Amino acid sequence: MKIVDLRGRYYKEVEEVQYLIKRSDVETDLYEAAVKEIIKNVKERGDEALVEYTEKFDKIKINPEDLIIPFEELEKAYDEIEEEVRWAFEVAYERLYEFHELQKEKSFFKEEDGIILGQKVVPLEKVGLYVPGGKAAYPSSVLMNAVPARVAGVEEIVMCSPNPNKYTLAAAFICGIDTVYRVGGAQAVAAMAYGTETVKKVDKIVGPGNIYVALAKKNVFGVVDIDMIAGPSEILVIADETANYKWVAADLLSQAEHDELAASILITTSEDLAKNVKNYLYNEILKDFSRKEIAEKSLNNYGHAFIVEDLETACELANYLAPEHLEVVTNNPFDLINKIKHAGAIFLGHYSTEPLGDYILGPNHVLPTSRSARFSSPLGVYDFVKRSSVIYVSKEGFERVANHAINMAKSEGLEAHALSVKVRKEDI
Repeated sequence: MKIVDLRGRYYKEVEEVQYLIKRSDVETDLYEAAVKEIIKNVKERGDEALVEYTEKFDKIKINPEDLIIPFEELEKAYDEIEEEVRWAFEVAYERLYEFHELQKEKSFFKEEDGIILGQKVVPLEKVGLYVPGGKAAYPSSVLMNAVPARVAGVEEIVMCSPNPNKYTLAAAFICGIDTVYRVGGAQAVAAMAYGTETVKKVDKIVGPGNIYVALAKKNVFGVVDIDMIAGPSEILVIADETANYKWVAADLLSQAEHDELAASILITTSEDLAKNVKNYLYNEILKDFSRKEIAEKSLNNYGHAFIVEDLETACELANYLAPEHLEVVTNNPFDLINKIKHAGAIFLGHYSTEPLGDYILGPNHVLPTSRSARFSSPLGVYDFVKRSSVIYVSKEGFERVANHAINMAKSEGLEAHALSVKVRKEDI
């Protein structure tokens, strides 16, 4: 972890800041051709291709009839997991459901002298969830992706996961997933986008995955909708001298353990805090840490502690970096909320540690990464509905606006547009 003193320097011109900005530049050319070939094969050969790729990439030999995981396996997994874990899943589901209920949109209509205008909000019909399997199993991802779809009223939710463990299956059971397919990678994304003999074609694909999954989602966008192209995880902590260095260090490590490309960033007004956090990370926590190799590489490459003059500068730098997770660990965190513009999720106060948001609080943990918080939002109910404009015009309403439409059509040189209004005007 590198400590960088920014006091008296313009942060945009500092090499270490720009290094973090460029962190997510991925050589997609290395993977693009392989992903396109996988998509092409699945589109053309269906289940046959899925079976081949499952054996090749996941080392699992299956037949087409094994692609669907029977409902009984989900129920069995739910019964077999530890009681305290099952209860945690249930509590998380309820909290997520209650929070996302607040995001529901309503259709509306307004009337004005012979014209009725409105917006009709309807849920998507079929949604596909991608959930990593095997060692990288995240049952919380099932909950986070499925619950807002359920709240939105999506008719059918299917899930693809390579070799899912009992926790992932139990989470799928709690969420009422309609069908779970034993398939992963780019081939799973292609199957949900185009459909096969077994896998149902969906309208939208959501969920995290590796570079192959991300590129597959990018390539099928337009055939189906997707949630986002997610990059490596990241956390940024704004802290002053009141912060507990042990707590801050643990929070930074919570992202570093995810991925060697994960970024853990501290922006602080206290030089002592920066030094204590670094010392505690390397000399205490990492010593016997089970995921030491991953976390240490992440911290060595993308761990930074920036020392700034004041908290206003800290917020400016945080906005520039636009992090996925932003913790504000200061004496008066609410004083800074209006200064923060770009962040996927904002955690205020000493006890609002990011992992609580990952699992149990209620807001969604599917968040924009790689500075896309400048223009993107967390996954929510609004991602699982679509809106249609509703328009009714009476004769009286037509007469009020017809000439304006004709004149605008003339300005664009679109004669038939003007004509469709004129023929009605003339008959009147």
